[in-house]
Amino acid sequence: MLAHPAGVVRPLASAKEPLFSFGVIADVQYADIPDGRSFLGVPRYYRHSIAVLRRAVQHWNAHGGVRFCVNFGDIVDGFCPKDRSLAAVQAVVREFDGFHGGPTYHMLGNHCLYNLPRSELVSVLRMPTSSPARAYYDFSPWPGYRFVVLDAYDFSAVGWPRDHPVAAAARRFLAARNPNADKNSPRGLAGADRRFVMFNGGVGGAQLRWLDGVLRGAAARRERAVVCSHLPVHPGAASPTGLMWNYEEVLAVVHRHGGCVAAFLAGHVHKGGYAVDGRGVHHRTLEAALECPPGTDAFGHVEVYPDRLRLVGSDRMASTEMLLKSPTSSELASA
Repeated sequence: MLAHPAGVVRPLASAKEPLFSFGVIADVQYADIPDGRSFLGVPRYYRHSIAVLRRAVQHWNAHGGVRFCVNFGDIVDGFCPKDRSLAAVQAVVREFDGFHGGPTYHMLGNHCLYNLPRSELVSVLRMPTSSPARAYYDFSPWPGYRFVVLDAYDFSAVGWPRDHPVAAAARRFLAARNPNADKNSPRGLAGADRRFVMFNGGVGGAQLRWLDGVLRGAAARRERAVVCSHLPVHPGAASPTGLMWNYEEVLAVVHRHGGCVAAFLAGHVHKGGYAVDGRGVHHRTLEAALECPPGTDAFGHVEVYPDRLRLVGSDRMASTEMLLKSPTSSELASA
């Protein structure tokens, strides 16, 4: 069954074959430690999550048409003992290496950065970037399609040495917006201001300019773009405490380029979410593998058609059909 933005649910419609498909999974947060709970009391299955990933890889391989897969960050959990962080990351990477359809594309999440320095993560996760300090990039898996992977912790108080200028600026940014001594607490903050917590982050100025350039080029080439980020950027697709700090700036760039962005896919908010914004961009936040009790799953694959994206979810990941808006002539002219 497919979920739609208006809340209507209908059976999967028959259609011609997709142009291509790609696998998706979010928030594995593996650690070889006993099960626990989130700060809100939600059960977390640290050892079982890697089994969810293993079944995801088996599913993608069996499908036969999955050309690549995307991991939406938080590959290991912050509670992983730090002397085992690298081994835990490598164990999860080995599971992804079992996927035979094509490459795996990773992005950074806050739990990744609790465990290892960003430069080491960029290397271990084999991100196709131009610098070990840079964790954002783009690629084209099919003619007419552009995928953009953001570093949602480019501007953040985590993932940088404490004396790094970015970390210091991020702490000042938080201090001006969150009065709590514990900056991971949104206590007393209201609405979207609850995003101003230390476990979130933002896209810095240089990355925003890069994103603007990538999308400008995609629009000029009449490509459809899919933007991927650990942090979501639409309040309708996430809880306020899970939003990117500067989501409005990122959305402004996304909306600037002739309607070429079809979807913004994210993780981080474990219960998932879905919304379509006023410019027709689909925002799908993916359900977490970490919170799957033994015997259950949360992963999927996305089938890409000329007129829609169809997320085919497994078990706890809801299937979602995303009908694509055709750019108007005025949008194309302004791109």
